[in-house]
Amino acid sequence: MKNGMPPSAPPSSTGAPDVPPAPDPAVPPAPTAAPGSRLGWLDALRGLAALVVVMQHFGVLRMLPHGEFIRRNFDMGLFGVMLFFIVSGYIIPASLERRGDVRGFWIGRIFRIHPALIVTLAVSIMMLPDGDGSVRLLRTGDDLTSLIANGLLLPDFLGIPNGMNVTWTLCYEMVFYFFVTALFTRGLHRHSAPLAVGCAALALTVGTAVGEHLLTPDPGSVRPLLLIVTPVALAGFAGVLSGRPGPTRAGAVLLGGLGLVLVTLNSRAPWFETWTIFATMFAGTAVYRAQHARRGSTPSLGAIGFVVVAGTLVGWLYNRGGFENHTWTTGWQSWSFAYLAAWIVFGIGFLLRGRRFPRVLTWLGAISFSLYLLHFPLLRTIGHLVGVPPLPSSTLGKFVWTGLFFTVALAASHLMYRLVELPMQNLGRRVQRAAARRRPTAPAAPAAPAAPAGPVPAPRAAREEPARAGATARDGG
Repeated sequence: MKNGMPPSAPPSSTGAPDVPPAPDPAVPPAPTAAPGSRLGWLDALRGLAALVVVMQHFGVLRMLPHGEFIRRNFDMGLFGVMLFFIVSGYIIPASLERRGDVRGFWIGRIFRIHPALIVTLAVSIMMLPDGDGSVRLLRTGDDLTSLIANGLLLPDFLGIPNGMNVTWTLCYEMVFYFFVTALFTRGLHRHSAPLAVGCAALALTVGTAVGEHLLTPDPGSVRPLLLIVTPVALAGFAGVLSGRPGPTRAGAVLLGGLGLVLVTLNSRAPWFETWTIFATMFAGTAVYRAQHARRGSTPSLGAIGFVVVAGTLVGWLYNRGGFENHTWTTGWQSWSFAYLAAWIVFGIGFLLRGRRFPRVLTWLGAISFSLYLLHFPLLRTIGHLVGVPPLPSSTLGKFVWTGLFFTVALAASHLMYRLVELPMQNLGRRVQRAAARRRPTAPAAPAAPAAPAGPVPAPRAAREEPARAGATARDGG
């Protein structure tokens, strides 16, 4: 989502005066944008992804003459989600590296995700009709467990229903943050290409051989796992928010290890889907590395190519024989063509990154997180009020229903972006500055090789908050 420019550049991670640093040859610069575009190509991609996800849930294909053929061969929800994950992989590690401040990164993430999510859940619980199952928070019979798991944004890996049906992707985003933070504090964050290849290789070779929810095979095993995970996660968060190098590194490794165990042993999805998602995000980071490489981009480009091929191939190999029900798709074609299309669209956006994009697309990118969170409960609420389903039988009725829903969804999303997201992001920046004044952070990552002497002016994009690739959902993430 688009954040407003902070009134000043963020404080130095070392507590030193804000003097523009000399370029570090080992760390690529933050992404730059054409004047006035504020990385508009990423906003445009996110806006497109959000719109496609909404169209999927709205059921637009049911209104088209050949909609069933398209549905069988192209899953719009998977396309939108994978496009979101590529964008997240591209920009999230860059945001952390630009800051060089693990505490500031996590404060920004918390204020970026949780306020909008909490407001959406509260409003949805109040407005959804009785018996609607799209919001499960406080409706599982074990409210405390549901609140803790969803507060940690880990329910998909704990055998607990997601607070909303669309928030499963937030779990993958959260674990990706765990991994990125742990890699950064250990000085391994530049190895995104081999990580992408490794994740894709796991998806390709293991496929469906490892079962799901191995740690929570029955409801009775959920609470014991949560009793272990919660203190570990809280200790990890305490470390990364401490502002001190030792605890920060320890907390980051604790979170990274926790994420790895949960993803490996207790994912809801089959391995080919789970590890394709992480391969996709690390491949997005590899795009960033290739773009700013100073010593050759061949390894990154090779890794990206391998991930694209593997992600397309796993659909044909594994997304059949009943496993398509686990991925909410109709078969291997709907997975493979949608996955490949997500990379093609991202590639087109990347090639056009120096151009200005239509304002409507960048606006959609700005409100995309709110749109993603709100669209499903709004669809259920408005549909209940006007008697949909069933769909109107006349063409005029379908146009009216479509116009009504999208008008309300876009207007509500704009309001939440202006009234919740932006104020909370601004509050997060104030908290970051206050924390930096109270306890300046020392670098948590190992020292990089010496940089050439002589400070240079930091580009405008390097002073902006590029945390716009937040969580999404297909059908959140």
